[in-house]
Amino acid sequence: MPAEGTPRRRWLAPVVYGVLGLELAVVIVFAARYNALDFRIYMWGGHAVLDDSRLYLALAYGHWFTYSPFAAVVFVPAAALPLTMARVLWDLVSVAALAYSGARILQIAGYRPTRITVAGFAAAAIALEPVWQTLFLGQVNLILLALVLTDIWLVSRGSSWPAAGAGAGMAAAIKLTPAIFIVFFLLARRTRAAFVAAGTFALCGLIGFLVAPTASRRYWEHLAYDTRRVGAPYISNQSPYAAAVRIAGGQAHIGWWWVMVSLAFAVIGLAVAAVLVRRGDWLGATAVTGATELLVSPVSWAHHWVWILPALVLLIRGGHRIAAAAGYLLFAVAPFWFTPHAAGPREYGFHWLTTLVANCFLVAGLAFGACMALAQLGRPRRAQGEGEDTEGMKPGIQGVLTP
Repeated sequence: MPAEGTPRRRWLAPVVYGVLGLELAVVIVFAARYNALDFRIYMWGGHAVLDDSRLYLALAYGHWFTYSPFAAVVFVPAAALPLTMARVLWDLVSVAALAYSGARILQIAGYRPTRITVAGFAAAAIALEPVWQTLFLGQVNLILLALVLTDIWLVSRGSSWPAAGAGAGMAAAIKLTPAIFIVFFLLARRTRAAFVAAGTFALCGLIGFLVAPTASRRYWEHLAYDTRRVGAPYISNQSPYAAAVRIAGGQAHIGWWWVMVSLAFAVIGLAVAAVLVRRGDWLGATAVTGATELLVSPVSWAHHWVWILPALVLLIRGGHRIAAAAGYLLFAVAPFWFTPHAAGPREYGFHWLTTLVANCFLVAGLAFGACMALAQLGRPRRAQGEGEDTEGMKPGIQGVLTP
């Protein structure tokens, strides 16, 4: 183990903090100068929800507001601020949520996070396309990630905190897809957390209904599952549904049977996650459930793939450093952007390697899920805490994760 004050220790901290500081400066300057489309739509929703009838009937900067009425309510305070101030604050909160999520992921993995490891995690993560695009667009993904990971961390350590589950419920009330973690809690036999999450989801929905009853009825009755308003075939949508639409040549070629495909992804993914929990691997279960969320949803934009973060830590923890490095490079480069994506003829149909590259996030997610499923076959159940020291830290890594 390297001793305190060795040359490696002396240069590591200045480099990590310097890179992170530079990234933060870029984020702040960019947020102050760039009028991000998604964030403008959020702000518009914060204004429109108070008018009730406008939220889903009027376009915002040429696009529909597609989140729940509760999500619009969440943005009411931000909508009261000047746009530039709100945008900068939102990105700073998102970066803070990223660092917080890193600490929680490391703890769920059985590591003891330190300031330098959390800073290094955040600095490395910002270079990934799902993360920087979340910041670029002013998206909500990093905050939702932090909400869900808080609950995972609490239930994994057997916490008696009565609000465990509320984060996942609120995240689901904002963006629906995190609702898969409510089912995960049930399968993990964390019944109280599941009911707290479901109750929080219902309460948030009620708040949205009280603020905007007309919009709420329209959303829950008609729009919650309508993919026609979001441009599902666009290349940034790295879901199985979007890949099928592009290969088949349009949404008209995908029928009701796709519901069965999504259900199959959900059943297999949640079953693998449940097995991992029984074996005491909460990090693996979290990464698999996050990947399953992306495979089940008909819309999984590139910036939704922030769930790559626990998956990369899982690979590193398991000693699969080459796979982790390849995954990191793939999600940093995002090569699907270099394939045809302007609605030209080569964007649709199957074109072998071009099609695989055009759906590379999806291919990586499917490969990860398949490997995790196959790894559980014939593997003996591991008791909770086995392979960890008495302080919950993985043996043999103290020199890396502690100062």
